[in-house]
Amino acid sequence: MATYVLVPGYWLGAWAWDEVAGRLRAAGHRVHAVTLPGLAERAAQDIRAAAEVDLDAHIDDLVSLIEGEDLRDVVLVAHSGAAMPVTGAADRIPERLARVVYVDTAPLPSGMAQQDFLDPEERAETERRVAEEGGGVMMPPPPFDPAADPAGLAGLSPERLAELRGRATPQPYRTATQPLPRPDRLPDTPKTMIATSIPLPLVKELAAGGNPVFAAMTGPEWSHLELPTGHWPMLSRPADLAGLLADLA
Repeated sequence: MATYVLVPGYWLGAWAWDEVAGRLRAAGHRVHAVTLPGLAERAAQDIRAAAEVDLDAHIDDLVSLIEGEDLRDVVLVAHSGAAMPVTGAADRIPERLARVVYVDTAPLPSGMAQQDFLDPEERAETERRVAEEGGGVMMPPPPFDPAADPAGLAGLSPERLAELRGRATPQPYRTATQPLPRPDRLPDTPKTMIATSIPLPLVKELAAGGNPVFAAMTGPEWSHLELPTGHWPMLSRPADLAGLLADLA
């Protein structure tokens, strides 16, 4: 049986993995669902404390969990914005990992921050909301409006959509603006992308065209799977996502 560490994307806590984790545990696997510092039940009560939570803090937290629990042969799973801390942790402790899984996300090139991935309009809108609604240090959750984001929110029932809106918490902004320098010699840990809101043929087309994000996912250590749904598959298709993760063990 495998050991999984499940890391949710921006604005989410371990709760987002409840159904996936439950199915993996029922199959006999060992599962650690993570809430990163500054989010959900670990949200800072003092905005000054929240301002100190950066990408390094999230990477350190994952490394501390895996080393502190003496976890080995870990299947380390990143959803969305968790690609940054998961990639940072994977670069530091490859000897403890069996595989890194990127759910509708990918590792960014060395020296790139998550905010750098956005187009200029999206970046400007994020900066405005952080300044006006987040005290300059927190990134508020989006409205999760299906009319504005039909592809990203595809597959979510009204109940799941309400849960997403009700339980999402602001994201410490420094986790999105701090770049991640990566070593020149990257670990050859097996890696898998599970494409959900991005069609897999488009991923392969972008990679073949030299897109700097997707081209990095073409090495011999990479495999690719597809689970057609929105950007939140742990909520829209949890049973199917759990099945794919179990197969990767």
